[in-house]
Amino acid sequence: MIGPAAWRSVDDGLTIAVRVTPRGGRDALAAGTPEHFTARLAAAPVDGAANAELVILVAKTFGVPKRAVTIVSGETARLKRLHILGNATVLAEIASALYWPRA
Repeated sequence: MIGPAAWRSVDDGLTIAVRVTPRGGRDALAAGTPEHFTARLAAAPVDGAANAELVILVAKTFGVPKRAVTIVSGETARLKRLHILGNATVLAEIASALYWPRA
């Protein structure tokens, strides 16, 4: 399955790029540009609250436990790269569905 650069399958799961908007109202993860997903978080970027909320949101969206989601880079930036541990094929299908939902 070939998708945008927003995600990439790796041996033990998936890496995703996410552009985060803290204090964005309600929590939501959606398709963004071909380079990244877009996440809106209610939490403020203070004391890691927005990062913790992002991990919970990504885990819920991809149906994995919180411990399976790790912020790999961009901990203090808006653009972050996350690793999701799990079946790469299943996770890529979920990522694809966020970009191209079935009618």
